[in-house]
Amino acid sequence: MVKIAVVGAGNGGQALAGYLAMKGFDVSLFNRSKRRISPIIDSHSIKIEGQVVGEYHISFATTNMEEAIKGRKLIMVVVPAFAHKEIAKRMAPYLEDGQIIVLNPGRTGGALEFNNVLKEENVKKDVIVAEAQTFIFASRMSNPGVAKVFRIKNAVPVSALPATRNAELEEVLCNAIPEFEIVKNVIYTSFNNIGVVFHPATLILNAARVETTAGKFEFYFEGISPSVAKVLEKIDEERCKVMELFNADPMTAKDWLNYAYDVRGNSLYEAIRNNVGYRGIYAPPTLDNRYILEDLPMSLVPISSFGEEYGVKTPVIDSIINLANIMMGKNFWKEGRTVKDLGLEGMSIEDIIRLVEEGES
Repeated sequence: MVKIAVVGAGNGGQALAGYLAMKGFDVSLFNRSKRRISPIIDSHSIKIEGQVVGEYHISFATTNMEEAIKGRKLIMVVVPAFAHKEIAKRMAPYLEDGQIIVLNPGRTGGALEFNNVLKEENVKKDVIVAEAQTFIFASRMSNPGVAKVFRIKNAVPVSALPATRNAELEEVLCNAIPEFEIVKNVIYTSFNNIGVVFHPATLILNAARVETTAGKFEFYFEGISPSVAKVLEKIDEERCKVMELFNADPMTAKDWLNYAYDVRGNSLYEAIRNNVGYRGIYAPPTLDNRYILEDLPMSLVPISSFGEEYGVKTPVIDSIINLANIMMGKNFWKEGRTVKDLGLEGMSIEDIIRLVEEGES
């Protein structure tokens, strides 16, 4: 069995490390700060609750990146997308030939950004950078070393950059976690980014409730009312129109709920209500949360940027970004990934498709 490193020890990283340990893999766990992993450093164990139950032993936990990834064939990066650049820089000096790095998830443009950093850091090792469309679990962390898995998704699309490395990715990743499904290229993972539909607008439209209750309501079941769902549907429409620029068939948010969770509905609102996997997931206690700090600059902004560059208007997406700028006192337009930042400015659609499928000429 391949040795696996999990980079990032938030709720997702701890859940994934425990889950892989349950399956019998040799797992290391890295986190930038010691506070979150201190109990795991001592016990080498992670307790999982929910759909998976048990206490599982990993090989070790560490704040040393070199130690964490040394000799590890598969490196599962489970950090907010705004940390991808920093993680790529930290990882660059220690990478080895043949390693596979998977961003869980990449959000929009994650693999492109990560790969660009490795090039800037002059990494010459033969490594594969891939991105997942979403995270494999709906999960939360109750305490350090304790993670709750509400639901394991049926399938998670993933692709390497470039797609010519997909066979190598499949051989290692899908043997370890069969729920991953190889798709044509990172266009399909980046623009079928469903978190961009569900997370930021729902939080913005529930801002008063979050701030007055500290998030003491079920995010999906109480935060997404019929009128909020109509806004989410418009965001989904704009996302799909941008994706169609690349001659790709987008998966609507409603179709994705069926794909990932086996739930259906006549509307997005109805499909969300039918997803028991969302039951018990509470709203963030503050707006200062990854649903805005990650999903806006790393998802909504790049989708809007691609739309502007290639002639697709995204007025609802843009309005959510502008509202968030006011509420958070930030400028996500400047902080976020753009066509220019991803090194794609001036390229034609055909050039971008060729890049993600075949790599640089």
